[in-house]
Amino acid sequence: MTQINQTAAFFTQMNEGATKAAKDVGCTLTIANANNDSAKQNSDIEAFVSQGMTGIIVVAIDNNGVLPAVKAARDKGIKTIAVDTALKDGAVDTTVGVDNEKAGAKIGQWVLDNKLAANASYGVVDAKNSFIQNQREDGFVKVVNGAGAKYTQSVSGDNVQEKAATAAQNLLTAQEKLDFVYTTGEPATVGAVAALKGNSRTKIIGWDLTKEVIAGLDSGLVTAVVQQDPKQEGVEAVGELKRLIGGGTAKGFIDVPITIVTKANVEPYRKIFP
Repeated sequence: MTQINQTAAFFTQMNEGATKAAKDVGCTLTIANANNDSAKQNSDIEAFVSQGMTGIIVVAIDNNGVLPAVKAARDKGIKTIAVDTALKDGAVDTTVGVDNEKAGAKIGQWVLDNKLAANASYGVVDAKNSFIQNQREDGFVKVVNGAGAKYTQSVSGDNVQEKAATAAQNLLTAQEKLDFVYTTGEPATVGAVAALKGNSRTKIIGWDLTKEVIAGLDSGLVTAVVQQDPKQEGVEAVGELKRLIGGGTAKGFIDVPITIVTKANVEPYRKIFP
């Protein structure tokens, strides 16, 4: 398994699910940490091929840049699964995750249903280097702008919490009267929580829970969060890979449902993020 990084809780939970699933089905799982470096991720996949792995799980940093290494693996007959980030059609046997643009539209619709869009101004803290976070932004923006929300600007935290906090602070300096900030992933959401503490006007609507984000829900700073199930994504990826190695037919896409978490339904998640 080639993982983007091992600092974000989202990825560490995915690793936990995959590790447990591998143990349950009797496989040996090796996890390589690309540490946000797409070149290293390609090298890790090439190393897996040379080591004779029978299957590879790819959590891609760059969904295009990883394609040559993935193709080389498949040319050797190695079964491949993409998790979280979809690659181009036919690049892997099966993709596990969520439809990110559709999920972005879903949280956008939640904003509409709760009457938070009309005449509201907002900015976005995203990660321009993340294909899936761009999808989440596109889906959201299309829905809320269609209902009268005013998009101001987006700033990129490059999927790194400290950079996202600085980007969020810069956004609020440039746009002092935003009604809300939309964040497209865990580092952006945690970074925005850190940057906006003490700001009673601007709220956060975004992706991925952590203990800091739950504290934001409790305080009212965070309004709603799209929560994925990364642990289950890891479980599904290993299960599908084991099936394929055993001669099973590829499912193509395994959809792992999302939940929109608010102050009203956050309680069950506290034990996951103590």
